[in-house]
Amino acid sequence: MLPLLQLGSLPSPPAILVGLLAIAVVLLVGRLVMKVAWRLIIIAIIAVAVLWILGMLGFQVI
Repeated sequence: MLPLLQLGSLPSPPAILVGLLAIAVVLLVGRLVMKVAWRLIIIAIIAVAVLWILGMLGFQVI
């Protein structure tokens, strides 16, 4: 029981709500950024693969 008393009181419900909303916003923005990042990575993989195949076939692309 003593360790629980040392933690202090819990924050007010509005403070908890604001904290949870802030976490939700960070997760939403992160999700959108990761969506864009995955698309860029897929495009880069395709571009490098195409350039590599063209190089193997003898085309001088770079």
